[in-house]
Amino acid sequence: MSNHDEELGHGHSTAAWTAVITATIGVAIGTVGIVLPQENLVIVGLAVTGLGALLGPIMAKLGYGIAGKTGSTK
Repeated sequence: MSNHDEELGHGHSTAAWTAVITATIGVAIGTVGIVLPQENLVIVGLAVTGLGALLGPIMAKLGYGIAGKTGSTK
């Protein structure tokens, strides 16, 4: 049986929130670019979404992730 007493975090960190919000904004920009056939908006949306994918791990390594600066999860 699994132990549910241990809190895993589930992305409740500045790094995770920043990555998800940035990627969501990028997808929204890309969607507008597709609906209003604007190739430039689609490209900008893809770039912003990619930036969001990079921001999470970078910010986590800088100490804004679940583990924080100490490396522990508690």
